[in-house]
Amino acid sequence: MTDKTPFEFARETLKKLTAQKLAPTPLNYQRIYSEIAGLPIDPPFPLERLQEISAALPTKTPGQQKQKGLLDSAINKRNWEGVKNALMAYGGFSPPAPVPSKPASMVDGAPDAAAPVINAVEVKPDPAAHAISAPALTAEFFGQIARLIEYATPAFGHEDERFSELTESLVKALRNPACDAVGVKQMMAQYSQRLSFAAEDQAEIKSVLLKLLHLVIENISQLSLDDNWLKGQVDALMAVCEPPLTLRRLDDVEQRLKDVIFKQTEAKARMVQAQEEMRQMLATFIERLATISTSTGTFHTQLESSARQLEQAKSIQDIAPVLKEMVSATRSMAQDSQSARDELQGMKRRAEATEAEIAKLHQDLDRVSAQARHDPLTGALNRQGLDEAVKREVSKVKRQDSPLSVALLDIDNFKKLNDSLGHATGDAALTHLAEVTREVMRPQDTLARYGGEEFVILMPDTVLDNGIEAMVRLQRELTKRFFLAGTEKVLITFSAGVAQLAPGEAGPDAIKRADQAMYLAKRAGKNRVLGA
Repeated sequence: MTDKTPFEFARETLKKLTAQKLAPTPLNYQRIYSEIAGLPIDPPFPLERLQEISAALPTKTPGQQKQKGLLDSAINKRNWEGVKNALMAYGGFSPPAPVPSKPASMVDGAPDAAAPVINAVEVKPDPAAHAISAPALTAEFFGQIARLIEYATPAFGHEDERFSELTESLVKALRNPACDAVGVKQMMAQYSQRLSFAAEDQAEIKSVLLKLLHLVIENISQLSLDDNWLKGQVDALMAVCEPPLTLRRLDDVEQRLKDVIFKQTEAKARMVQAQEEMRQMLATFIERLATISTSTGTFHTQLESSARQLEQAKSIQDIAPVLKEMVSATRSMAQDSQSARDELQGMKRRAEATEAEIAKLHQDLDRVSAQARHDPLTGALNRQGLDEAVKREVSKVKRQDSPLSVALLDIDNFKKLNDSLGHATGDAALTHLAEVTREVMRPQDTLARYGGEEFVILMPDTVLDNGIEAMVRLQRELTKRFFLAGTEKVLITFSAGVAQLAPGEAGPDAIKRADQAMYLAKRAGKNRVLGA
């Protein structure tokens, strides 16, 4: 082995490049340097081609996105081993386990005296780690994987027969007490690949169904231009049909639509009744017109008869009876006209009252459709919506034996804010707090306006300590986002109490405990969170 230094190799490489009149490119330099130093000549790393391949790979599933990220990182680092492992994992194959190499200070098991010792630390084997990893592949472990697959299978449907067969075979193999780990590994690789296809299909089906639902809702909206009370229903459905879909959002819209349908049924019944009343009034009006027409005809006949009698009269005594008959007929005609006028005016008043009542029903429909169980100012649930949400979450706790934390927060110095900047600014501050809360909290959390400047947050699957941490994070986020009252920056803070639902405890009782903890936080100096 030569004793030359890398510097000497580099100098000779430059001399040879000049002698051979070669361009000093990285490839030429590497080739000449490797020849002089006796190193193997590796082919150039195909960076651009590998980047093109990576860009063409689909990333429809989280697993594909993860492996493509690892592939891009390995390509940028020109790491062939990383590229190979990422591609194998992307295709559903497990990369080979790395073989540990001997340290530089060991040659054939003996220390190399010439090698420097850096941070020499004796590494002792961990018997506990071996005790856990060796028997980890037990029948119980495979059984847990089988249950996991069974739980996830309904989400992918049963349309793909090949996927169903692979699932059934894999579950059967996992539950076999004498299963072969190597064989199960190969089956899981095939299953994983098919699983990615099934997941992509279900995601595409869901996307197409949402598009079709949007088309149906838009069509209903366009066909009902004059029915303003439908706008709230259409808006609610369009909002809930936007990803991500959650059972909570679907349930919320279901409750809204139930309210609207109830009001709509009332309005429909009242409008049918109003139509019948209008039909009766029109019949009465036509009958009265006929009566007036008959009376007018009779009166006209009497006038003609009286006119002939007057022409034939020869004395005042002959005229008197005729005048008496004319006055009587005129009085009768006037009475009939007055009676008809009074009855028609009564019908008019009843028609106006019915019209006003129907208009009020439509206004109620508009209000219920727009607000339903939500606070119109902040968009959070109102008390009625909160009561239903609490019942739903408490029922879930009983079914699944999962924790539920309830937070009650109250804006600090809100009365002072209202008095100094006005109620409009106070309303805007409430809206600001609700918007920040919705952005910070999880999708499964529920925000409700409890009253005034108080809000309740339901946090499912959350123990007390984590609920307190969540409220502290919300406080920190509010300090980063100043509320603007015109050009003035206003810092909004709140005090909060958090309670975890106890076994057998009712939801309102947990809210009451959180309320008590909130008052303690107020007395302790405000802008803090206390647990109940």
